[in-house]
Amino acid sequence: MTTAIAADGIRKRYGDVQAVDGVSITVEAGEFYGLLGPNGAGKTTTLEILEGIREPDEGRVELLGLSPWPRNTQLLPRIGVQFQASAFFDKLTARETIRTFASFYGVGPKRADSWLERVGLTDSAGVRTDKMSGGQAQRLSIACALAHDPELVFLDEPTTGLDPQARRNLWDLLRDINAEGRTVVLTTHYLDEAEVLCDRVAVMDHGKVLRTGTPAALVRELDDTVRVSVESGLLAVERARTLFEAAGAEIAALEDDGVLLSVSTRLPAPVLSVLAEQGALRGLEVRGATLEDVFLHLTGREYRA
Repeated sequence: MTTAIAADGIRKRYGDVQAVDGVSITVEAGEFYGLLGPNGAGKTTTLEILEGIREPDEGRVELLGLSPWPRNTQLLPRIGVQFQASAFFDKLTARETIRTFASFYGVGPKRADSWLERVGLTDSAGVRTDKMSGGQAQRLSIACALAHDPELVFLDEPTTGLDPQARRNLWDLLRDINAEGRTVVLTTHYLDEAEVLCDRVAVMDHGKVLRTGTPAALVRELDDTVRVSVESGLLAVERARTLFEAAGAEIAALEDDGVLLSVSTRLPAPVLSVLAEQGALRGLEVRGATLEDVFLHLTGREYRA
């Protein structure tokens, strides 16, 4: 594989705030790469430095073998950028908007219109951008970023504010974009989204990269308990504890909240065996750790506005 992005020791400060603090990232060509972190972690500033929109105070960045700063006109036709918030000309229709963006790169109307079809906006081509729904606007924003067929695409929280159906439809589009050989870099607050879409992720906080790896590898590293749940009332808590411990299960937590009887353990096999022997499998659910658990373990649970 060839390297699409190589960033080494990049830093950016705004007054007393160290927004990016020594970030080093490598993204291979064709990868779907995620930047994750709480509000204020430095994701967007890092993305803007990688895109060549902001100059780093320190460090080195290469996109497709070229430096993005000072603004590199050789790179512009090769990268596509979808910002966290996009501003369109309110009086233009979706078709007029995509054609305008495409014309900046010498792309003709026919090819521009094909992107409206790709993102499912053919029926809305004549709708003015100020009349579009949030999902339609996000799709148009992505289409504008892709109209010139870039090799490398940056997406900053593309599904924020979308309903579950619109999010899932957009996931399919992003998978297709990546399957065609494009490198995709994504920031998102939706951990399930990153777990489904990304080949690798970097978890950031306070301007630093805390951990990098595949979602599955990061979950395995966490070595967290497995939560086994069944319907409440199938087995009394104290009897369940006695049976589980007799079977060799190490119980981290056991509770019955009136809806579910739940047990957390690193050894789910004895627990499942006991439940089966007792005929207490109704409503069975087994949940292992997820990328969200990794995220909270690394960045903490404190809410940040």
